[in-house]
Amino acid sequence: MILEMKVPSPGESITEVEIAQWMVADGDYVEKDQAIAEVDSDKATLELPAEVSGTITLKAEEGDAVAVGQVVCLIDTDGVPQEGQSSPTAKEVVPAVAVAAPASVSHDNYASGSASPAAKKIISEKGVDLESVVGTGRNGRITKEDAVKAVPSMGSLPQGGKRGEERMKLSMLRRKVAERLVAVKNETAMLTTFNEADMAPIFALRKKYKEDFAEKHGVGLGFMSFFTKAVVRALQMYPDVNSMIDGDYKIAYDYCDISVAVSGPKGLMVPVVRNAEKLSFRGIEQEIKRLAIRAREGQITVDDMTGGTFTISNGGVFGSMLSTPIINPPQSGILGMHNIIERPVAIDGKVEIRPMMYLALSYDHRIIDGKESVGFLVAIKEALENPEEFLMDRNVKKALDL
Repeated sequence: MILEMKVPSPGESITEVEIAQWMVADGDYVEKDQAIAEVDSDKATLELPAEVSGTITLKAEEGDAVAVGQVVCLIDTDGVPQEGQSSPTAKEVVPAVAVAAPASVSHDNYASGSASPAAKKIISEKGVDLESVVGTGRNGRITKEDAVKAVPSMGSLPQGGKRGEERMKLSMLRRKVAERLVAVKNETAMLTTFNEADMAPIFALRKKYKEDFAEKHGVGLGFMSFFTKAVVRALQMYPDVNSMIDGDYKIAYDYCDISVAVSGPKGLMVPVVRNAEKLSFRGIEQEIKRLAIRAREGQITVDDMTGGTFTISNGGVFGSMLSTPIINPPQSGILGMHNIIERPVAIDGKVEIRPMMYLALSYDHRIIDGKESVGFLVAIKEALENPEEFLMDRNVKKALDL
C-alpha cells in the first residue's frame, strides 16, 4: 500500500512551510515515527515524522515552499529494508559549494573594442576592470546587460589566497524574523532607556543557597529567576509596559507571560514562561530549563513561542556589555541584560569594587511614556539590589522553598 504523507498544520495562522532538510534519502526504508525531514515555518523549525514504516519516495526538494496539506513524500508499506540496512540511513548533507573567483580571461576576447559604447560607459562609471567582464554577446562581445551585472573587484587579488564564497538561502524562520525586526523599526516609536544594577546582593544569595537549592529542586539557582521576578513586580507597578497597541485600542493584560530569548541550533528562539506572576523561584528555574532544553534539541513548537506580554533578552551570556534590544512584536517592551563586570562605584562616599550590570529597556513610546519607562527600570534596579525585601518578602528560605 502506498501512503501519501502530507504537510500537517503547525499552527492556525500558518499556510506554508519550507523543506529545510531531508533526513533520509529517496528509496530509504524508514520506521514509523522516525524523523524524516525538518520543515521551517515562519515561527519555528519542526520535525516531520514518518506516519508508517516502509520505503520512501521524496516528492519535494530541500528549499521548496510547500502548502499545508500538500503531499511531500510517498511511503510504500510493502517495502522492506535493503540488505545490511538495519536502520534507515540519514541523508548526507552536501555542503554549499564555494564559488571560486573567475579564472583569468583572455585579453584577445575582451579587448576594449569588444564592448558596446553603452557598456563601456557603465563599466567606466563602476570602476570595473574591462578585462574582468565576461561578454555574453556574439563573439564574446560585452553587452549593456553584462556591464550592469558586473561587480567591482574586492581589491587586488592576493597571491595564493583563498577567495571563495558561499550562497545559502535563509530559512523561512530567519526570513520571517528579519521581516518582523524591520517592521518593528518602521512601525513603532521605539526608544531605549538605560540603568545599572549592583549584583552583589544576588551573588551573595546564590553563593549561600545555590547548593541547597540544586540538591532539593534538581535545578540551579540562576539569575533568570531573579530577573523574571523583578520584571513581574515592575509590570504590576507599571501596567502600560504590560500592554499592546491594536489599531486605535490598547490591550492591557492582568497576567505576565514572559518571553525569554534563548539560543538554539536554528538561531534565536523566544519561548514563553506563562503566568510567571504565579511561579516561585523554583518554578521559574524549572520552566526556563525545560524550554532551553527543548530549544537546544530543536523541539520548540509554535505553541511554546506564541503569546508573551514582555520579553527578557540576556545578551550578557555572550559577553555583551551594552545593547539596544529590539521589541518583540506585538509587545511594547523588552529588557536587555548584559555581562556582569567588576567596576569601581561610589558606595556611601567611598569607592568600592562591585559586580555591575547595565540594563536596557527598549519600549514603544506610542503607548509607554518616559515616566513609566524610567520608573519601570528603576523598579527593576531596586528589586535586584535588594531582593530579600522586594522579591522574597524578607524570608529567603521560604521564597526558595528550602
